Amino acid sequence: MAKLTPMMEQYYEIKKEYADCLLFYRMGDFYEMFGPDAVVGSKALEITLTGKNAGAEGRIPMCGIPFHSADSYIAKLIDQGYKVAICEQVEDPKQAKGLVKRDVIRVITPGTLVDGTLLKADDANYLAAVFPCAKGYGIAYSDISTGEFMVSQVEGEGATYKIGDELSRINPSECLLPESLLKEEFFSLHAWDLESNIVLTPINDELFIRQNACELLMTHFKVASMESLGLKNCDGGILAAAALLNVIYTTQKRELSYINNLQVYSIENYLIMDANTRRNLELTSTMRNGKKAGSLYGVCDKTKTAAGSRLLKNWIEKPLLKADDINLRLDGIENITNQPIVHENLKTQLKEIYDLERLIGRVVYGNATPRDLIALKQSFGRLPDILSLVAALDANIFKSLYDNLDPMEDLFEAIDKTLKEEPPISPKEGGLIKDGFSNEIDELRYITGEGKDWLLKLEADEREKTGIKSLKVGFNKVFGYYLEVTKTNLDLVPDTYIRKQTLVNAERFITQELKEWENKILGAGEKLAAMEYSVFDELRQHIGKSTLRIQRTAKALAVLDCLVALATLAIENGYVKPMVDDGEIIALTAARHPVVELSIGRENYVPNDTYLDCKNNQFALITGPNMAGKSTYMRQVALAVIMARMGSYIPAQSGTIGLVDRIFTRVGASDDLAAGQSTFMVEMSETSNIIRNATKNSLIILDEIGRGTSTYDGLSIAWAVTEYILQPSLGAKTLFATHYHELIQIADSYPQVKNYSVAVKEKGDSIVFLRQIVEGGTDKSYGIHVAELAGLPKVIIRRAKEILAQLEVNHSEGQITLSDFASKYEEPAQVAESPILDEIRNLNIGNLRPVEALLLLEQWQNELKE
Repeated sequence: MAKLTPMMEQYYEIKKEYADCLLFYRMGDFYEMFGPDAVVGSKALEITLTGKNAGAEGRIPMCGIPFHSADSYIAKLIDQGYKVAICEQVEDPKQAKGLVKRDVIRVITPGTLVDGTLLKADDANYLAAVFPCAKGYGIAYSDISTGEFMVSQVEGEGATYKIGDELSRINPSECLLPESLLKEEFFSLHAWDLESNIVLTPINDELFIRQNACELLMTHFKVASMESLGLKNCDGGILAAAALLNVIYTTQKRELSYINNLQVYSIENYLIMDANTRRNLELTSTMRNGKKAGSLYGVCDKTKTAAGSRLLKNWIEKPLLKADDINLRLDGIENITNQPIVHENLKTQLKEIYDLERLIGRVVYGNATPRDLIALKQSFGRLPDILSLVAALDANIFKSLYDNLDPMEDLFEAIDKTLKEEPPISPKEGGLIKDGFSNEIDELRYITGEGKDWLLKLEADEREKTGIKSLKVGFNKVFGYYLEVTKTNLDLVPDTYIRKQTLVNAERFITQELKEWENKILGAGEKLAAMEYSVFDELRQHIGKSTLRIQRTAKALAVLDCLVALATLAIENGYVKPMVDDGEIIALTAARHPVVELSIGRENYVPNDTYLDCKNNQFALITGPNMAGKSTYMRQVALAVIMARMGSYIPAQSGTIGLVDRIFTRVGASDDLAAGQSTFMVEMSETSNIIRNATKNSLIILDEIGRGTSTYDGLSIAWAVTEYILQPSLGAKTLFATHYHELIQIADSYPQVKNYSVAVKEKGDSIVFLRQIVEGGTDKSYGIHVAELAGLPKVIIRRAKEILAQLEVNHSEGQITLSDFASKYEEPAQVAESPILDEIRNLNIGNLRPVEALLLLEQWQNELKE
């Protein structure tokens, strides 16, 4: 039996090590896939499936993509959850004996993207890892495009749910989990409410014993102990961080010194929100289409830089608990708003700052292009002006930012004197180093430039000497430079020409002089390109040595950008500075929903007041019909709390926001069919999570608890949940909207309950929603009115009113049976048509004067009154 071809032997040997990846095998200008990979890849990428002779296996499936456009294909595969192993030639083909050696230089997974073309500018791309430990779970996550590396540990009661909430907040593209954890029952029961687009990657538990994990972390971060990293008593965090770092090394296969700062944090330092709350409040994306536009993030994001936008999103997702930290930001925003000229100049300067975090990541990673370095230079050029503007601001936060901003004048100068202003994309093409930087490069450039001029002169001279007007100088990689003469002019070719190649309609020749210049030109060109690349690479490495400086400056710029953006937001939308403290009061005057008011116009929005505390105003029970604005009102209170505690001005006339450790929302109805859960089951599960995890300092938003079951069941559950929240052991501040107006009686027994309703103006059989929250409950639901506004046929509305009237009469007389409503829908009785209708039908409006129309209307009106 014939053996496999040498190339296919090499392919299969490499593929064995990367069985879970699609292997991109470099052949010339293409990445090829073979066998099962080709079948999968051709379908996923919608490209042609062909075949190749593999020796013993005969002809096997094959497909390929051009290497220069690989990024778009890789992005498509990553979006579908595949991993891609990039296999390149790792030796010079000119020096290879036999088959060129190849190896995988990088593995690309959803969580390990670093290329700018594969990343969204305003979104972090996180790879996360979770490991169980004796007390709970450790979690680590990193954006390897910026070097961010975060570690935490969650312990105690409810740790499973808390780690799920934290994962939901991080929303990683990929999450590493021990195989044993994936098998646990709680995971299969959706205890972690993860987004469906998160790729879950199992890892072998046995690879990460504590000793090995510690050694890996200490070696990489150059510390002597776990205590130096802040992980002394954090076994779960150590294992998660080590697993994460190991996978990064395994996939990237290169130096990762820009990942140099492991930050340990506690989720208890931030206001916690579970996945349901984030979705219901539409913090960073809308429930309808998952887009940024229409979310709180979409409204607040006035940033000018990509790093600033990513940080602002982080602020929204992680509001602060400590009032001092919050007021540091608020004072900074106030300082900016009071200096409009500085504010405008900062916006202008920040607009010219490129994504320094990701640029320095690419520099150290080794894939930064000449244009990346020019982007760094242009950004560095703005830093002196930004520093002087920051110096003009006196809030404490700007003093800290000023200390962390480095003008980078030395790096600006190094790039400026080395690279051309508009260099090529590839550093290996040549033409990127400035004239005058290097005498040797200038000489080689002169030779190559003079050589091109010489070739043009040679062509003109030979045409004149030989009389062959169509003679031309050409070049190909096989024969080098040549003189091409058509066959009709061969009799004019001089004896000094040496025949090199015969074509159908022409002959190609060389001369001794041409070959000498060819050696001179080609040698200079190759040497020039290599020398230019060497200079560029030295510059890149020089910049890489300043990684910490650049990262520190990038972070300071991102914070500055956020503060400037929030000042812009406040000025444009009329927001005010809230008073934020560690008290128990939430008080809002004339507050508005930040998203809704922009969509309908601020002049059309009806603002509302709110007052909550833990004493006599703990529980606001809000009754009123659907469409009246209850849900919008409750959401705007939650959003005001989030905005204030992230350090932003708020949409209100005034506001006081006390300590809030968690926000819970139970809004809307939805099935979880994949988990076999009905709407009511989902509603009760979410309510259970709230009851179990809320504290006295939490804010609870409940909308229509109990509506997924029968009236009396639902009312009973809603009543019982209300009483439980009101117990001293919980006592959380709560906004509860309900159709069960019977619940307003609870206020008679619990003084901390205050009844509110949505003001409605009745006009005969119609109603107008005033969108105003007023004191006092309501005993009307107005459901039929809402149905009428929604466009239900009049025959249904009429019948519903009949049934409602009968229910109200019979409610106190005992059980109601279907026989009470046995009458069927009937067509309305035929009523004699008014002669006025005939007059209207036959009226010639075109010949009617205004005064005549008014007289006719008056006449018809009088007739109808009779």
